[in-house]
Amino acid sequence: RLRAHGRGESGSLKIGVCSSFSAGNLYATLLDYRRQMKDVDIHTIEGVKDRLLGELSAGAIDVAIATGCCSSWSDRLLSLWSERVIVALPEQHPLSDHPVIRWHELSDDRILLTQRGVDPELEKVLVAKFNCPGRPRILYQDVGFDRLLSLTATGYGDLLVLESAAGLSCAGVIYRELHDENGPARLHFAAYWRESNDNPTLKPFLKLLRDRYPDLSVVPE
Repeated sequence: RLRAHGRGESGSLKIGVCSSFSAGNLYATLLDYRRQMKDVDIHTIEGVKDRLLGELSAGAIDVAIATGCCSSWSDRLLSLWSERVIVALPEQHPLSDHPVIRWHELSDDRILLTQRGVDPELEKVLVAKFNCPGRPRILYQDVGFDRLLSLTATGYGDLLVLESAAGLSCAGVIYRELHDENGPARLHFAAYWRESNDNPTLKPFLKLLRDRYPDLSVVPE
């Protein structure tokens, strides 16, 4: 049992996430990790990036999958995937027949956001795209994603989401790409962890991430 624990084959791994498990290769990584480390208990914590990095610094979690990069983080970081920012609209929306929507076309709309997960980062993107009068009105909600989609379907407001969420269908809701003059906006994700973390279950998880997203900042031995 001690040898298995030392190899990271038993124990627990705490992962903080602010993205969907279907994003990037996170689902495939978790699936492979489960197959290889059947005796490791996975504990997941959802939160905004600042909270996750705070818990990471305090040793409450082992690794955080969050948007990157973070200028205040001085420990280990591995760049992962990026996702397009898209918008969920009610089917009866005047722009529903547009294959691509420009940000400025939403200036008179209401945008539904929460203060959970990746939504604070989406709000930053929204504010940056409308750094002038005429910004859409933000309506903060404190409900889950399925209820947000229902609100959108009934016309209460548009919903900013990442492309990995577009696989979740809801009657009365359509998804459209958001573009500016440079094309679609994207959010980049990274894995954060502490070099001093001695939890043996962390190393095989990071190896699986590196297999899919090579760490170009490390010179191979």
